[in-house]
Amino acid sequence: MFSPLNALLGLFSRDMSIDLGTASILVLVRGQGIVINEPSVVAIEKRTKRVLAIGSEAKEMIGRTPANIIAVRPLRDGVISDFDVTEKMLHYFINKAHQRSRMPLPRPRVVVGIPSGVTEVEKRAVHDAALSAGAREAYLIEEPMAAAIGAGLPITEAIGSMIVDVGGGTTEVAVLALGGIVVIRSIRIAGDEMDEEIVQYARQKYNLLIGERMAERVKIAIGSACPLPEEKAMTIYGRNLITGLPQAIEVSSVEVREALSGSIGTIVATVKECIDATPPELVADLVEQGIALAGGASQLQGLAERLTQETKMRVYVADDPVTCVVRGAGQVLEHLDSLHKVLVTTQRLRGTAR
Repeated sequence: MFSPLNALLGLFSRDMSIDLGTASILVLVRGQGIVINEPSVVAIEKRTKRVLAIGSEAKEMIGRTPANIIAVRPLRDGVISDFDVTEKMLHYFINKAHQRSRMPLPRPRVVVGIPSGVTEVEKRAVHDAALSAGAREAYLIEEPMAAAIGAGLPITEAIGSMIVDVGGGTTEVAVLALGGIVVIRSIRIAGDEMDEEIVQYARQKYNLLIGERMAERVKIAIGSACPLPEEKAMTIYGRNLITGLPQAIEVSSVEVREALSGSIGTIVATVKECIDATPPELVADLVEQGIALAGGASQLQGLAERLTQETKMRVYVADDPVTCVVRGAGQVLEHLDSLHKVLVTTQRLRGTAR
């Protein structure tokens, strides 16, 4: 799996780790750090299927494109929903990260973070997309494992560690020890579902139709999982469904918390379920170590406090939670010989690595 030739090529190529997220894609290049952090959005011309823009430029087009252009997210709920578009997006970002040097370099080795609940077909799709996009070798790592490594948890020791990775499309809760996942729960409720709940709340209570970008801004600005020391308010803009005219409404953080109660309740229940399935010896470790939160949506105000109240354990947000997965995958790339056991490996994938 790791030949001397591959090790030699690795010294010169710009090996990289990729967090292939539903909301954003992050690329870390060995020796340079994170060089790309852009939305997982692709703008396509409908008739010809030609890609017009990728990343930040494409996200700006969401909800603003003419009829002949569509802005799509090729990943839904943490998995590939459009293989061809995902391959083009990966190809674009890998080349963008790899071609910063004028020197001709070997093709990179790539470690890609994937949700734990994906099927073998979906794993294969991600693996093939990375190879087709220009990777010399492609390896997969489950996102909870990568997030735990990036958060600095002692995953290789005989100590129980727990990570709650709340991303855009999925929330994954895992207990790890001795380099493996002991218990894991994965649900397709995370940041995107929270945005949708805010959209539905505005529609049902105020007959106001707002876009997902407005909902996301509301979530970040005044969304919370438990009462705030000082409640906030924010003006939202949309279209009145009765008059068809533009309208501005002021909403409070209390209302947004009510809108988010379904998603937050499900995440809390999933964490409790994971703890309930954990062996007693490891639960004792968790009481001492605490529970780490990672992922962009883990930054929701009061989420750590709410989980602390519900689990009776210390819950904290990891340093730079958005980049935990890509940084953890990058550490695996740096220490492939010692950490290769944490990678997702099947005979079928190994047989086609190149």
